[in-house]
Amino acid sequence: MITRITIQGLVQGVGFRPFIYLLAKKMGIKGTVANRNNGVIIHAALSDEKTNLFIKRILEEHPPVAFIHHIDIEKIEWKIDYSNFEIIKSRSESDEVTQVAPDIAVCPDCLRDRERQKHRLSYPFINCTHCGPRFSIIKDLPYDRANTTMETFGMCPDCGKEYMDIYDRRFHAQPIACNQCGPVYYAVYGNIEYRDYSEILSLTAQLLNKGKVIAAKGIGGYHLICDATNEYAVNSLRRIKHRDTKPFAVMFQNKERAKEYIYMNKAEEDCLTSWRRPIVLLKQRKRPASGVNSSMNTLGCMLPYMPIHYDWFEQIDTPALVMTSGNLSDLPIAVTPEEAERQFGGKVDLILHHNRDIHNRVDDSVIHVCGGQPCLIRRSRGFVPEPFFADTDVEGLLAFGAEKVNTFALGKADTVIQSQYIGDLKNWETLAFYTESLERFQHLFRFVPKQLVCDLHPDYMSSREAEKMALQHNLPLLKIQHHHAHAAACMLEYGLDEPVVAVIWDGTGLGDDNKAWGGEFLLCDRKGYIRLSHLEYAPMPGGDKASEEPWRMAVSYLHHFGLAIPRTLIERIGKAKVDTLITMIDKGINTPYTSGAGRLFDAFASLLGLCDLSTRQAEAPALLEQTATDNFSDRYPIDLSTDPVTTQSLFEGVLNDLRKDISIGLIAAKIHNTLAYLILGKSKQFLKNADATKVVISGGCFQNKRLTEQLQSLFSREGIPLYVPSKIPCNDSGIAVGQITIAAKQREEMKISRNNEN
Repeated sequence: MITRITIQGLVQGVGFRPFIYLLAKKMGIKGTVANRNNGVIIHAALSDEKTNLFIKRILEEHPPVAFIHHIDIEKIEWKIDYSNFEIIKSRSESDEVTQVAPDIAVCPDCLRDRERQKHRLSYPFINCTHCGPRFSIIKDLPYDRANTTMETFGMCPDCGKEYMDIYDRRFHAQPIACNQCGPVYYAVYGNIEYRDYSEILSLTAQLLNKGKVIAAKGIGGYHLICDATNEYAVNSLRRIKHRDTKPFAVMFQNKERAKEYIYMNKAEEDCLTSWRRPIVLLKQRKRPASGVNSSMNTLGCMLPYMPIHYDWFEQIDTPALVMTSGNLSDLPIAVTPEEAERQFGGKVDLILHHNRDIHNRVDDSVIHVCGGQPCLIRRSRGFVPEPFFADTDVEGLLAFGAEKVNTFALGKADTVIQSQYIGDLKNWETLAFYTESLERFQHLFRFVPKQLVCDLHPDYMSSREAEKMALQHNLPLLKIQHHHAHAAACMLEYGLDEPVVAVIWDGTGLGDDNKAWGGEFLLCDRKGYIRLSHLEYAPMPGGDKASEEPWRMAVSYLHHFGLAIPRTLIERIGKAKVDTLITMIDKGINTPYTSGAGRLFDAFASLLGLCDLSTRQAEAPALLEQTATDNFSDRYPIDLSTDPVTTQSLFEGVLNDLRKDISIGLIAAKIHNTLAYLILGKSKQFLKNADATKVVISGGCFQNKRLTEQLQSLFSREGIPLYVPSKIPCNDSGIAVGQITIAAKQREEMKISRNNEN
């Protein structure tokens, strides 16, 4: 009798088989371990007592990056007399798949090896089973070198020996490499080709010290890089990037140097220093160059995660580098030398390439901490393609996501696998990245779609792609209301399968009445929803133009409520433009109606003189949040008895404070406080009258850290369970996960209904 142990989770590419081997040796267990499509399989002759101890030690001692989702144990009638314990060849046996590891920051052991191993002295692509590229280089499963972009690099005898040595940290480390056989950097500068790493390092460091801008190929794409403390360099980068005001991310030499510029608590420090190495949004203590994040009091920070990052900081004079995505305008991050040369050639002072291909492009992830809880804003490098585990069958469901900050997702057995951050599907290049990634995910995860799911909005490019695939492959297509998907994504994350009150505030999403929704109070479960209430509809003159020109919404709300438009606003915009806009509203010319909370924040930002014209998405709400004074609790009166919810008294209060010359920071704080109490008050009303006890919040407006933390505090004081998206972004990046959640529940209900009929 043999015991078969199947371990599923993040157990490939993280040193799991060597760990099992060494543990089995210590315990005197004889048998085999192997990678399979669906996980790690162990066969061994074990008593029940020894099996329990073995499993206990696996759960307690596994490699730090590994994650175990499920362990299955079964007895099989095999008559095998194992003489030892060994690792056997990986096999592809079915369409089941295991988790694919995200890309992992270089580990301390590898950094030390660069100083003492002869064949790896200063080697910039060092890695082991605990670190290095994973998702960015994988092409197929199982995770073996032949199925990665490392297949073109033949191992030298030294690496081959380590690769085969079970006691070596690089045993079966698929990207294993060294100075003798691995990838190399190369660059051309002044018509001279550089391939020696020490020369490349010296040259790039000199350029950075002189305030120059360089592009460099990383793990998941190129970065544009300059000295974050040099105003000239930062302004040069802005011109190259065609980015007016959007803040740049900054890489610090280490957390100690970072603390000179920012404040951070323990939870934020844990995020910053984790092996995932995301960009963490932190409160600023001291500004680097003003052009890095003008008008903002937060700074996007990250720490080195590739050896070259550490090497640069050894040679440059600055403690901080701007490290921003290597793309121009709204294009996807560049991943090939050809793309980089096409976008940056003649614009930057040097383009640094390397010859390890990037198969899956992945941007840096972005996270912030709300009330001690890490909340993802952009889920990409270091997180993707880790799945979310569902409590229902999601097999065959393919969700296409939304239009902005898009991701897609697919269902495999009981896991939802979300794509990396794609971006806004409004240009050909990003759409091509989207369709390419769709194809690659389906291949990698052996996925065959059975049902497609998309947003209710027919004009989203994601919806059009879904409709095209549905026609081509004769597949059923389910269209999901945008805000229900937001709620369902959060419900899946927390395992909620019951009615909840959902507060979904964002910029826009098509509603059942063909109006633009976005300030919604829903009673929903995973299957359906009832719209309990919403923010009062207001004219949106110019349609989408209103989100680019917040002054339009300021004028619109004031005119809608019959309130006088301040002279200062008219002077800034021009009386003729204001009058024309009012005429548009009165005559209904290109003026749809919206309940979007995002447009409400836009209006207040313009009214306070913070942002009349947006140069980036959500700039106005971000500035309103940044301006709000801390530790100020006053708020405006607001009527919670109306349906829909009117904000007229809020505008009246703001206008009154402006006439009194109350500081803009205090007014911004009062606006936030009022909206927080509005959400609390309405939620309490709905919980009292509905069959629900819990509240879910989601939507892009809850990227507002101040508002979210206020809600966490208020709901905690009231003893009301509040669920805030954490692992799934609250913005439209989370929509695809919600779409799959709803489709799975509706499919499950249909099966139950058919069974009952039979």
